Amino acid sequence: MKHDSVKQYYGETLQSSADLQTNACCTPDAMPDHVKRILSLLHDDVLDRYYGCGLIAPDALEGMRILDLGCGAGRDVYVLSALVGETGSVVGVDMTPAQLVVARAHRDFHARAFGHAAPNTAFHEGLIEKLDALPLEPGSFDIIVSNCVVNLATDKAAVLRGAHRLLKDGGEMYFADVYADRRVPEALRDDPVLYGECLSGALYWNDFERIARAAGFADPRLVAHRPLAIENPQLAARTGRIAFTSATCRLFNIPGLEPACEDYGQAVIYRGTLPHAPDAVTLDAHHVFETGRTTPVCGNTLRMLTDTRFAPHFEVIGSWERHYGIFPGCGAASPFCGTGAGDEAGPGCC
Repeated sequence: MKHDSVKQYYGETLQSSADLQTNACCTPDAMPDHVKRILSLLHDDVLDRYYGCGLIAPDALEGMRILDLGCGAGRDVYVLSALVGETGSVVGVDMTPAQLVVARAHRDFHARAFGHAAPNTAFHEGLIEKLDALPLEPGSFDIIVSNCVVNLATDKAAVLRGAHRLLKDGGEMYFADVYADRRVPEALRDDPVLYGECLSGALYWNDFERIARAAGFADPRLVAHRPLAIENPQLAARTGRIAFTSATCRLFNIPGLEPACEDYGQAVIYRGTLPHAPDAVTLDAHHVFETGRTTPVCGNTLRMLTDTRFAPHFEVIGSWERHYGIFPGCGAASPFCGTGAGDEAGPGCC
């Protein structure tokens, strides 16, 4: 079974990140200074067993309740526990006992390092495909994170459905993972090394979007991505021409999001009030909001800013009274090109 293979790979084969054979499970992204300061306080045993592929620390975390799917030895759990502060909490879930032994051993150490009166962390052993089997209340988390683990799950759709069930309205799943530019052949998915290295379990991007929407996340957003290089020649030969990408995404649990980016003539102004983002804040790869600048947005983007924890940090211009069609640059244009008032080209101009 793949679960047993992954447990062995991360519990026995890999003793530290230095044992990895590709750069899929590493994080070369520029690290913000405030995260670097927290990392400098982490226990070496936790740092040595990190296998993530992205930075999963979004903005506005103070006081949040966070769940980490596939937390491993707890590096991200402890970084986030510092960012949420004593009024917040972080729960980690992992299926590998050897990893959880390390994570649990350092709860008190990190509480002292961050100046907390008591640990604000907890860890559960279990499968991220079966979150309903764990003592986790539906609708109880503000944010769910995961770092290069969903690709290891045997049922990705179950993971996303479980995450949606556990999120509060207005909450989000913010996670990094590996994706492929095509569907990976079954024979490669049975390769324990390629699977353990986060490659052969990778979803084809279009399949990910379809699964995410079916789970209740109507408008998946890509935050950042980078191509992966397979420098091990034997592994590269096995994967052939499949291209792999590490990507960070966010999925908002906002009831009623539309399937397309619709234009209601609205705009927002970022107040510059988020900690660590005085000049600009990034929502996704297409939306960076500069402080004080009026920025037109589609209806879905507006709701991601106003129906979530970000609401106090944005001023809204406009209402929902008038609809102008698809937001410029998003989705497909009307199929009725040239037939409306003022159009001279006539049918067939597209």
